[in-house]
Amino acid sequence: MPDTHFYRYDEYDRRLVGERVEQFRDQVRRRLAGELTEEQFKPLRLTNGLYLQLHAYMLRIAIPYGTLSSRQLRKLAEISRKYDRGYGHFTTRQNLQLHWIKLEQAPDAIAALAEVDMHSIQTSGNCVRNTTADHFAGAAVDEIEDPRVWCEIVRQWSTLHPEFSFLPRKFKIAITGSPNDRAAVRVHDIGLRLWRNDQGEVGFEVIVGGGLGRTPMIGKTLREFLPKDELLAYLEATLRVYNRYGRRDNLFKARIKILVHEIGAEKMCEEVEAEYESMKDSALRLAPETIEAIAGQFAPPPLQPGRTRVPEVEALKLEDRNFALWLKSNVAPHRVPGHAIVTASLKPAGAPPGDASAAQMEGVADIADAYSQSEIRVSHEQNLVLPHVAIEDLPAVYRALDRLGFAEANVGKITDIIACPGLDYCALANARSIPVAQRISRHFAALSRQHDIGDLKIKISGCINACGHHHVGHIGILGVDKNGIELYQISLGGDVDFGRTALGTILGPAVPAEKIVDAVDALVATYLEARSAGERFVDTYRRLGVQPFKDRVYAAV
Repeated sequence: MPDTHFYRYDEYDRRLVGERVEQFRDQVRRRLAGELTEEQFKPLRLTNGLYLQLHAYMLRIAIPYGTLSSRQLRKLAEISRKYDRGYGHFTTRQNLQLHWIKLEQAPDAIAALAEVDMHSIQTSGNCVRNTTADHFAGAAVDEIEDPRVWCEIVRQWSTLHPEFSFLPRKFKIAITGSPNDRAAVRVHDIGLRLWRNDQGEVGFEVIVGGGLGRTPMIGKTLREFLPKDELLAYLEATLRVYNRYGRRDNLFKARIKILVHEIGAEKMCEEVEAEYESMKDSALRLAPETIEAIAGQFAPPPLQPGRTRVPEVEALKLEDRNFALWLKSNVAPHRVPGHAIVTASLKPAGAPPGDASAAQMEGVADIADAYSQSEIRVSHEQNLVLPHVAIEDLPAVYRALDRLGFAEANVGKITDIIACPGLDYCALANARSIPVAQRISRHFAALSRQHDIGDLKIKISGCINACGHHHVGHIGILGVDKNGIELYQISLGGDVDFGRTALGTILGPAVPAEKIVDAVDALVATYLEARSAGERFVDTYRRLGVQPFKDRVYAAV
């Protein structure tokens, strides 16, 4: 099936990606020949998404706004099998990481990506990184407008932008078109929220200065409503102010969130608005035909309204409790009646969160071809999404995912854990993340128990850089090192929902690795005993405060 509802590379895109492959091939040749030192080579490889981690090189592949065709997913499987160890790790930036790349084979891997209009450009370095979006984009019932159109516009503007290729620090943008935030826009350097004002016009709320890591902050709104055609001018103005005033003398104070914090949101707004005034009527103003041309490439697939209640589905719900739970947690409403959005859980009990083997990727691609318009999404929660599934096909999709190990009915539940690679792979990490996630997952594996607990988001980071988003977990877990011993600091009450975005509060002293499951168990027990009807874990925590949870945890550990 042709990619009729995806952005299609044109001759300029392909020429740019092809030239970058050949440039990188020559850079690798010179490094292997000793003509470049590692110090000289490092900035060159990083601009192509190649990291040197604990045991090997890691290649980070961009998946713009989390959208993949089945053809592209099959190519990722092929590359992981040919150039890595036959699996990949989907990340919280909707990217794919391959952790065992050989330097001499990295150019061939990148060339293979180019065959399907993919690349690894700007997945590292002090530049604008992969712009992320709501993984339900173009399908969600609550969507005002498809944010991927604007992500693509940002991608074209920011790729190899000469003024913003050497920013004070990395820069991350997220866009949502829904009032329900599935893109975590308030904890990004720039978050953009499409909304409709009282006049019926759709524009952007512009949120600046959010971020996690060493100094977590929630972004500040600089513009309540920005006309859509002025988006690039406003982004350019914001990046110019950051480039001008951002700290370059201190790595830990280089992000835009520190600038906004130090000069204040009001002063930041004044600076951006002044810069913006000088350029809003320039060539950066988006012409209607430009917007229309890109929007046309994201035209929704030709879905016909169908039955919303299918006897075969209703019968299987009664026969198979796991299928019934899967419908409840992994299937979301679609904007076209008779269709649904299916999340394939990459978190089966005891598995490393976000990992998929080459065979599993190929299996998901097959399912997408058969049942989801050949389209797949990557969520920032490290799962895969089939966005356009007919309700009558749900039993077949469930069975196919089950054969792959991706039909766990746990989306949004306690075992749907976000976790970074941690000390098993990352040279920056202080502690392991994956084994902790696996142990918690096995402990709470029973689906009936998970659904009784309800919505509960656990997020785990192996170091203060917070790649596992622990600051905004209902339960956040941060690995720390104390005299060579791995300990885990627990925080409670984080959230990214609109109107409720919050950073977690540290519970108390870090606990040993062997006690972390006991600590989580104590937190859950406290919640179950105290919850009111309809309360999520985080709601009960907000009502009761930290003390009951703290008392129970430290009595248990």
